[in-house]
Amino acid sequence: IIVSGLSGSGKSVALDVLEDLGFYCIDNVPAALLGGLITETIEARDALYDNMAVGVDARNRAADLQSLPELLNTLNDQGVTCEIVFLHAEDQVLLQRYRETRRRHPLRNDNMSIQDAISEERDLLGPVIYAADLIIDTTTTSIHELRETLRQRLAGDQTELSIQIESFGFKNGVPYDADFVFDVRCLPNPYWEPELRAQNGKDPDIINFLSGNDVTERLYKDILSFLRNRIPEYIAHNRNYLTAAIGCTGGQHRSVYLAERISAALREDYAGVLIRHNQLK
Repeated sequence: IIVSGLSGSGKSVALDVLEDLGFYCIDNVPAALLGGLITETIEARDALYDNMAVGVDARNRAADLQSLPELLNTLNDQGVTCEIVFLHAEDQVLLQRYRETRRRHPLRNDNMSIQDAISEERDLLGPVIYAADLIIDTTTTSIHELRETLRQRLAGDQTELSIQIESFGFKNGVPYDADFVFDVRCLPNPYWEPELRAQNGKDPDIINFLSGNDVTERLYKDILSFLRNRIPEYIAHNRNYLTAAIGCTGGQHRSVYLAERISAALREDYAGVLIRHNQLK
């Protein structure tokens, strides 16, 4: 597993979790040396290297980062299972994390602001983001939540498709890690019912409010049918991860309700379907 990501998004946490899961972890490997490193570990025929995680960040030549996806495709063609896990967070969150920790951004110099350094880092890592098998958005995630998410998505049988259904609020932005995004703001909004406003989509009153509506039932069936048709395609193309995000205005009621129902329905056919509510704490 190649672990990459924006500085401050949780890359070090990801490597720590993988180490706990039994991976042999190496951080800050120059991208130009990655092919040779993997070849050496294969030829060593040592069980120690059967599961290896390597950290690669933006402190590389742009040309080496651009060639990384091609290298991994070549290795996969040779029977070496390689995938990229990328950690992401929104700029304002990264800026706040740097202010709190007072750490120096690795790309920053005396003539560059932190914002400029983050922008340059995004540009350099563009080819890696584009080729990523799994993107994890840590914008609204605590370290504890990130550790648990990583354990859930990376532990176990990597030949099986890991499916995550997540709810979110559009007013907080669309999750960066979503493969599919469903807008459910067309449904009746419990927010405008004073006695329901403080509740969320897992509470019985909200469930009763939404489940008796014809539009809700049609939209639920449409989303579920879409995902049931896409999942076999992901499996056929050897994809390991699928993330579907369901959004309403605030991420408290409608999206939570549908995410719960859809994840429960998918669990009838697929083991280990995960659920995440971005705006519920």
